[in-house]
Amino acid sequence: MEAAVARARLEELLAELEASAAVVQHAGGADSGELTTLDQHPADSGSNLADADREEATLEIVRAQQERVREALDRLDNGTYGRCVDCDKELPEARLEVRPEAARCVDCQQRAEAQR
Repeated sequence: MEAAVARARLEELLAELEASAAVVQHAGGADSGELTTLDQHPADSGSNLADADREEATLEIVRAQQERVREALDRLDNGTYGRCVDCDKELPEARLEVRPEAARCVDCQQRAEAQR
């Protein structure tokens, strides 16, 4: 993948992720339509807690994805973009088309995930 095309795709992906994070963060403070902030029913507390947990988990995923995109932009700046960070093999064009932030070849990625 050409460096300019890769950079454009990565920057676009980063902007989309930042917009997604903003939406999730603002959703947590959204107006519920309730007249009071006091719980009307004991189950409301459980629902609120579950919603907050879900929002936090979503933000963690988005932030991790943002970090992977920033790392890919760094590799692009360093001239190592498109090469596996573990084995240094060239990443297939198809892999970069689907996951422009990919840091590893499929084999090394599977090994890394198996070690987690």
